[in-house]
Amino acid sequence: MKEPLKNEHHGTLTSAISAIVVDDEPLAREELAFLLKAHSDVHVVAEARNGLEALQLIKEHEPDMIFVDVAMPGLDGLGLVRKLLEKKGKLKMPHVVFATAYDQYAVQAFELNAIDYLLKPIDKGRLAQSVQRVRRLMETPAPSAPSSTDALEDLLRTLKERAPQQSKLLLRASNRLFLIDAQELIYATIEGGLITLVTKEMEGETNYRTLEDLQANLDPNTFWRVHRSYLVNINHIKEVVPWFKSSYQLRMNDKKNTEIPVSRAQTKRLRELLKL
Repeated sequence: MKEPLKNEHHGTLTSAISAIVVDDEPLAREELAFLLKAHSDVHVVAEARNGLEALQLIKEHEPDMIFVDVAMPGLDGLGLVRKLLEKKGKLKMPHVVFATAYDQYAVQAFELNAIDYLLKPIDKGRLAQSVQRVRRLMETPAPSAPSSTDALEDLLRTLKERAPQQSKLLLRASNRLFLIDAQELIYATIEGGLITLVTKEMEGETNYRTLEDLQANLDPNTFWRVHRSYLVNINHIKEVVPWFKSSYQLRMNDKKNTEIPVSRAQTKRLRELLKL
């Protein structure tokens, strides 16, 4: 039985929203769980490290909503949703809020289908909107409420039909505009609001405003956000350099052999990728 909570704005009793957080990064799970503590009507009943673990926890707890990372090793966020849809009718379908650091196309699809998303790093205001949206869906009478399942099916179809990743990038250098192949990009970095693209032959500014926007238009299997200020092409990593406190730096194969720090949150993925 749902625990009734008093609505601070209207003085009415509402049911608590049960939630499960699914993310392979412990720090990301901790951050989201911490932010959710500000919402007295949301109870995080469990946390999962991957899609398979999440499936079992969803069966056990039947949560009202789940927060799901899009990119996870093994069964990723989209794969988890597909599994849930396959069990439609046998398993209570929770409201799904995706968390993504890169996929701008998916973000647009979520918005069109009234299924929400959180763009990492998570903004408190956007998180509040997600909770409010789920609350409205839960309180709307079933006949007129949007179907989360139908919306998710539309979303998955949309993602399958998505446009191919951008193959050319605009690079501005020496007052000239160059078109480079995306695969030639060794790394991109942001400083002072400006993004610099680096290839073996040149470096210069891009017309993208954020690394998130740039990454959204590149192959997610090739380009990796190893640090909040760096996006690297994994095919151009020359050497992995051990650093202090079990951290690492990546030495790239550009002319300067640039060394790029790997954030603590991404160190686990680096170890899995290279079997360190």
